[in-house]
Amino acid sequence: MAKIETEKQYQAICARIDELLKLVGNDTPSDDENLLELDMISSLADEYEEEHYPISTPSLVDVIKLRMYEMGLTQSKLSQLLNVSPSRVSEYLSGKSEPTLKVGRDICKKLNIDADVVLGV
Repeated sequence: MAKIETEKQYQAICARIDELLKLVGNDTPSDDENLLELDMISSLADEYEEEHYPISTPSLVDVIKLRMYEMGLTQSKLSQLLNVSPSRVSEYLSGKSEPTLKVGRDICKKLNIDADVVLGV
């Protein structure tokens, strides 16, 4: 099979991947038939998923909200951390305003958010 063409084929491949994952592990020899098959069909599934189920880059707002949740930050605490007003943070989180370069740099450093996400790359 050179390429998965239909959703039905994709579902069958996924079922086979699940079966093979039970048969192989970290100690499986690299020439094992099951491991070789798993490698081949995983590549096919990956190609199909990239075409039919693409994952987009998250927005800065979504990443900031996630990081706030992970760090237990309120908007008020975030405003103190970034040294901006609470209303400015509210504007960032609502999408009404974008952070300045200085604030963007602080977001990268203090919230550990990748610069590409902050810059929208």
